Parts: sequence; structure tokens; C-alpha cells
Amino acid sequence: MLVTAILIKLEDGGSIFYNQERVGYRGKAFRMFKFRSMTENKAVNKETTTSHNDARVTRIGSFIRKVRIDELPQFLNVVLGQMSLIGPRAEYKKFADELEQQVPFYQYRHIVKPGISGWAQVMHGYATGADETQIKIEHDFYYIKNFSFSLDVLIVFLTLKTMATGFGAR
Repeated sequence: MLVTAILIKLEDGGSIFYNQERVGYRGKAFRMFKFRSMTENKAVNKETTTSHNDARVTRIGSFIRKVRIDELPQFLNVVLGQMSLIGPRAEYKKFADELEQQVPFYQYRHIVKPGISGWAQVMHGYATGADETQIKIEHDFYYIKNFSFSLDVLIVFLTLKTMATGFGAR
């Protein structure tokens, strides 16, 4: 993590970390931490998702996103009790509010703590539209209904594979 922090700082002199308000356990908002992977002056709207080949992503940012190192500061969220290692990803509040209106039982995702990684991330990667978002939500529901130690172990294994291959990176 120290090497990542130094490289981010050396690249453009900006801040090392970035935080975003997300919806977590029982629908409560919290600040999720990440290594900064975008230029600071263009990352004004913290609720804007990135697209493939987004010009705001720095060179170091592109690499740390590909291997998912940008997510490592979320271990602090785990220590603070706001997140778990495995679970559905925490969404932006605005996005979660929209999904609650559009997707039946969406709030069901909030009966468990959000995770750094999850079944939807290792099975699908990033969602780029409404159809893919629906698929990821279905994966989240599957995880919640079938929660087990063995499923968590499988997700950890698949997460490491994802980090090694860059599956779903943008």
C-alpha cells in the first residue's frame, strides 16, 4: 500500500486517498475510502461513474484499477465496522435511491454489510447499463440467499483471480 501511495503522490502531487458517500448496512450512509485513481480537478462530482478509457483516470490509476489495488483502503471501512470483506458492493446514495424505485426488493441488499468484493463482482465485473446492473443485483440476491463460509472462500479465490487477470477492469 505504501508503494501505491507514493506512486499516486509522485504522479501529480494530489491527494492519495479519495472517499465517497455510499449506502451500507440497513441503508445507512458511510464514507467509503479508496486510493485516488483520477485527476483531482476533474473528479468534482463524486457520484459520477467512470467509463471505459475515461480521460480522468491517471496512468497509475489505470493500473491500480486493473488489479483492484484502489479498493485496499476499504480495509479501514472493515475495521470501522462499516463493511465486510465479502458482500454486495455499496452503491452511491443517489443510485441506490433510484434502484429502490425501479427494482423490487432492492433494499434487501442492505440486510448485510457491503463488501470489498462480492459474488456480483467476480461473476460479472463492472456494469455499464441498466441490464447489466439488473444482472449484478440478481447476483447480490443469490449471495444473500446462499451465504455460507464455502461461498465466501470461493469469492476470495475468484477475487484473487480477478486481480491477477484484470477481469472487468476499466
